Order: sequence, then C-alpha cells, then structure tokens
Amino acid sequence: MATAAPRIGDTKVPMSLLEKGAYINYQRIEDNLVIVRDRLQRPLTLSEKILYGHLDDPHGQDIERGVSYLKLRPDRVACQDATAQMALLQFMSAGMPTAAVPTTVHCDHLIEAQVGGVKDLARANEINKEVYDFLATATAKYGLGFWKPGSGIIHQIILENYAFPGGLMIGTDSHTPNAGGLGMIACGVGGADAVDVMADIPWELKCPKVIGVNLTGKISGWTTPKDVILKVAGILTVKGGTGAIVEYKGPGVESLSCTGMATICNMGAEIGATTSMFPFNNRMVDYLNATKRQDIAKYATQFAHNLKADEGANYDQVIEINLSELEPHINGPFTPDLATPISKFASEVKKNGWPDELKVALIGSCTNSSYEDMSRSASIAREASEHGLDVTSKFTITPGSEQVRATIERDGQIGAFEKVGGVVLANACGPCIGQWDRRDVEKGVANSIITSYNRNFTGRNDANPATHAFVASPDIVTAMAFSGSLSFNPLTDSLTGADGKPFKFSDPTGNELPPRGYDPGQDTFQPPPEDRASVQVAVDPKSDRLQLLKPFQPFSGEPKDLPILIKVKGKCTTDHISAGGPWLKYRGHLENISQNCLIGAINSENGEANKVKNQLTGSWGGVPQVAAEYREKGVKWVVIGDHNYGEGSSREHAALEPRFLGGLAIIVRSFARIHETNLKKQGMLALTFADPADYDKIQPSDRVDIEGLDSFAPGKNLTLSVKHADGSKENISLAHSFNEGQIAWFRAGSALNLMAAKAKGQ
Repeated sequence: MATAAPRIGDTKVPMSLLEKGAYINYQRIEDNLVIVRDRLQRPLTLSEKILYGHLDDPHGQDIERGVSYLKLRPDRVACQDATAQMALLQFMSAGMPTAAVPTTVHCDHLIEAQVGGVKDLARANEINKEVYDFLATATAKYGLGFWKPGSGIIHQIILENYAFPGGLMIGTDSHTPNAGGLGMIACGVGGADAVDVMADIPWELKCPKVIGVNLTGKISGWTTPKDVILKVAGILTVKGGTGAIVEYKGPGVESLSCTGMATICNMGAEIGATTSMFPFNNRMVDYLNATKRQDIAKYATQFAHNLKADEGANYDQVIEINLSELEPHINGPFTPDLATPISKFASEVKKNGWPDELKVALIGSCTNSSYEDMSRSASIAREASEHGLDVTSKFTITPGSEQVRATIERDGQIGAFEKVGGVVLANACGPCIGQWDRRDVEKGVANSIITSYNRNFTGRNDANPATHAFVASPDIVTAMAFSGSLSFNPLTDSLTGADGKPFKFSDPTGNELPPRGYDPGQDTFQPPPEDRASVQVAVDPKSDRLQLLKPFQPFSGEPKDLPILIKVKGKCTTDHISAGGPWLKYRGHLENISQNCLIGAINSENGEANKVKNQLTGSWGGVPQVAAEYREKGVKWVVIGDHNYGEGSSREHAALEPRFLGGLAIIVRSFARIHETNLKKQGMLALTFADPADYDKIQPSDRVDIEGLDSFAPGKNLTLSVKHADGSKENISLAHSFNEGQIAWFRAGSALNLMAAKAKGQ
C-alpha cells in the first residue's frame, strides 16, 4: 500500500522552551508558498518566502511590492514595558480570555542609569512599582509571559528564548528586527497593531520592496559585524531603507556570528527599513544549540530550502560589501548615517571642530551586548590592564540580559572591566534611550561621547543638545576609553603604559559563545499561572500613571453644528499630537496623557501652539482644555489638518486622545497611513478633502455638519456642510478609505468595542 509522503508539519517542535502548546508552523509556510508560487510564477527572495508564507489569504491577497497591503498572521508578539501599558489596557477591553498568539512583556525601558546596576534597579523597582505590579498581574491574568525588571533588554531576551528561523513576529519597539539574526522577520510596530494580533485580527503591512546586501570576503581583525551596518547606513542614509526589507546574503555571511547578524539587523531600524534578515546558516545552528534549542536547530535544517532566497530572485536594489576590505567605522555626530572609516576619523574630528576629548565611552545596549561583544571588549581591557592602565574616560557596560551578565561575571569579563574603572549598569536600555542621570557635564556644554548603541540623534542619550554622540563597535569604544581622545586609532596608534613604554593593542579576541555554556543567572521570568481566573489585575483607582479604559460610546445620529477645535497649519506629526518627554510616564493613563493632545500643533487662526478659541464661550485656552469643555457639554468637535497629518512614530495615543476628549472627525488634506488606521480603530472618522484645495475654504470659526453617515459605505464620499460666521454656507466633498470592517468599528464606537461584543457572542 502506498503511504503519504511525510509533511514538515508532521513534526511538532515547540516555539520556545517557556511556552506550552505553541508550535512552529512550517506547514503553513509550505502550503502558502505552493499557492503563491503558482500565482506569481517567479523566484522568491527569502523575505518574500517568509512574509507570503504568513499570508492570511494566499489565494486572494494582492501581491505587488511597494503597492499592496498584505494581511499577515504573525507567530508572536513582544512588548516592552513603556508601550505595553496601553496595549494591555486596550486588550483587556476586548473581552478575550487570552491572547491569540504567544505574547511576552519585558521590563527594560523604565530603569534609569545613575550609579550602577544593583542600586539603579532597586530605585526603579521602587519608583515604578505600580506599573510593574500592573504588568505582572495583567500578563498573569491573560496568559502572557512576563520578564521582570533586571531580566534584560527585550531584543536580547527574544534572541535567547523566542526567535526562530522562518518566524514572523511584531514587537512594540523599533529595534525588534534584532531577531533577523536568527532568520526571523521581526518588525517594530505601535501598540494598536500588537493588540490586533493578540485579538486574532490579521496584521496589515505594505508589501515591502527588497534590498539585497551581498557580502563577500571574510570579517577579521578590528572589523566587526557592527561595521557592516555602519557602512550600510552610510550608503542608504536614514531614509534609504524605508518601505523595504534588507536581506543579507552571499559567502561572507558564514564569517559572521549569529549575535553579530542580530547586531546588523537591529541597527537596520536607523535606515528606516521595515526589517532586516539573514538566511539560515550554521552559525544560527550553533547559537540555537548553545541556548538549549537543539530541536529548533534540527527542524530548521529540515526546512532550510525555504529559509534562503531562490536562485535568480529579483531585488529592487543590491549593495556589494567586501568584508575583507571593510574597515571599522564611526558614525555621527547627531545622525547615525554620517559614516567615517577609522583611518579618516581623526582628520574629520579636526576638520569639523568636534570636541576631541572623550568624556564617556559606553558599551552594551540591545545592539551590542552579546557574549562575543563583551569577550572582545574584555580582551582589550585586560591588555590595557597588563600595561598598568585604567580608563581615561568614564566607561560604562550594559549587559543585554541577566543570562549574559551572569555568564560574563562567571567567566571574568566583568572583573576585567571593573579592574580598569568600568561601571556595570543594570540589564536594561539605560543611556541608549535617554534613561541616564548624567552629571559629569552641564547641559549646553559641548562634549563628546562614543557608544556601541544604535541611535545618536541630538540629545537622545543625555538630553544635552551639545553632546556629540558617536556610534561604533564595542571594540573601538573600549579602546578609545583608554586614550580619552576621539583622534586615537587603535589599529595604528600607540598608548604609553605605566612603565613609560609605548604599546599597541593587539587585535581583539573573544569567544562567540561561552565555552562552558550560558549561566542563566537569577530567575527573572514569570510564566502564566495555572489558575488565571483568581488573578486580580492591579490598578489603583487613585493612580496618576495607570487607568482602566472605559469603552467609547457607539455612534448615534447625524452630527450637526460641530465646532472646529483647531485648524492645524503645516506639519503635524504624532509628536505634535501626543508629545513625548515628560509625558511618557502617563502612557498607561489616558486621562492624564490626554492633557498633551495637540499641544504642539500650530493654530492657523493665530500662528500659535496650544491656544485655541472656545466657540461656545469666546474665551481662549489650551487645546486639551477647550476639547474637554466641549465634551463636558456634550458637543462633538472636528479637527482640520494639512498634508501627511500624523506622520512619525506609530504611537496610538495620538488617536486615543482626541477620541477620549470627545472628537468625532479628523478632516485633512492627506494622512500618514498608520495614523489614519489608528484613528479608525478608535472609532474616529478619518476623512480627507476630495479636493485638497478645499482646506483653504474652512475658517476656524465655522460650524459643520457631516452628511451621509446614514448610508456610510466604502468608496462613497460624505459631505461637509459648512456654515461660515457671516451666515454663508457651502458643501464640500469628503473622501475616505473605510472598508466594511472599519465602518463596523465606527458604528460600534471602536474596534475594541466590536471585538468585545463578538467575544460575548453579541
């Protein structure tokens, strides 16, 4: 009797060692690709295989790079603690007992670097106790994994425990692409997208273009994987990867470690790329084995034909890099794409008048905190110590995870750093995201720092706009800490030892993986409990940082005689709509954070920010205050906006806040796509002038009716009936991009209301 050929899906391999019942679904990729190949009739790149392998509807999905919007089914979701607060509050309102896909929350963003790891962590635990308690109880209640403060940075934890070749993951942090080092498509998103996937709604992504980076030669000496992405950033600039996935390929790939590949993918966020990734290879197998995931390594090896690009696959752009010729680079200041090879850097410092004295050297962060990074830097520190030297600049070390910290403590790297004057910070983001209580330089004083981080925009690390921040590999950063000078080139220059004799650093050396295996360190993971029903989610009703969400009211009636809250003039990003900085601590409290709603937008009536006229009283006030006054009187309002309204980060607060304050519609010349979708999810009308010139017909003192909502349908324009202060009237045509599902969100009051109704079977 003939037997059916074995299918890849016949083997069940868990996605991670920490989750029960969640298995890698290579069968879906295999099945989808049969359909997609038949439709497209062409070779596929690696990223196309994995993306199209996760399509919700492979038969009916439009597939055109740079044009179509793909509906995808990710394998998992990851959230960091700053963005997780609102994401979890929204998910709680959806009425679902647990997330549709495996989801984890990681406490890494709220720990400020001040004096050193142990004390800084204790201080953060005290200051952020109510946020951590909320996250711990909400994850327990809804069946999510929780990584406690001190466990490490989200992206390092994901690489160590959850990333796998061929997977699709979204994470609420822009450096989520780190997991591309293990052959995964991992994309940074806003919290609203995370909630959708957790609630079993397909994730929408514009079909990316594909940039191929062909690596030849072999990496060696002082050149590291970090120098690959520093070079690529110099070629593509901060915008060159926008709307594209960067695929690394070629014979040079085999000379990069798995964690080195992760470094390259991580910093791909700085070129605007959707994500970056590498094909499955032996270095990934080594890392999976070292992190006790031998079964995944074996399974991926069986599926390897779909974990690399097809022969003859077409790329939208190809970049060639010879690793044998690549020299170390230093990027900056003030932008991560100003790339300078080390051989030319000293002359650039002099030519541009950058402060030559190096004040602080910082290694670690989610980009460069692997065992290999720490080992190589420690070899430099040991060599300097043998010559009797301590660091000249301040020197900080941020381990990426508790596992890395415990292992480098056991294996002596931490001792080597501390012996020369290094300070080990908490396993957290710290100075990389501006969580740094820096006191050695006053704000406004020009100075230089060098980091192995990923971003170096003005003021990002220390809130000092005069700080010149440069980005390099941990090797270069560590060597420069001993010279105290930006002009020092460790490949060619000498230092003077304590004995008065000059010496040159040897090439850095270090193990890619710990020879004695990883030390897991302290247990910092909280799995979901068996009995979730008895868990009470901790939210103090008196808290000023957390607030449970109340459902928005469903739509009712034709909106008439609505005032215009503000007619925005010019650029209005999500930062103008929902400012960051000191407001970040209120990310879990919608009422409090709504006090920043549109305070950065310029009012066309007076050319000022945060000063609008209350059309009911005639008095002037701040935008959030006037909006709340309308809401308290039961008056809905609209905002009029310019081109590309809502560009910038994908933060959902920029859509939640106007809805919370009683807004009904945002009417603009054009929207940034993610913000437009976010508004729809919150039950707001996101509308555009059919003729963009009609923006000029609107006066801030006008009253408006929105007509046609009783027969609201896809592709059918609405009408804005405008009543001017002088008594004259005119009708303006309004276009929209609502589909049937999004119209249902609007009628229900929000996407979450509709989800909750479905969960209750209504």
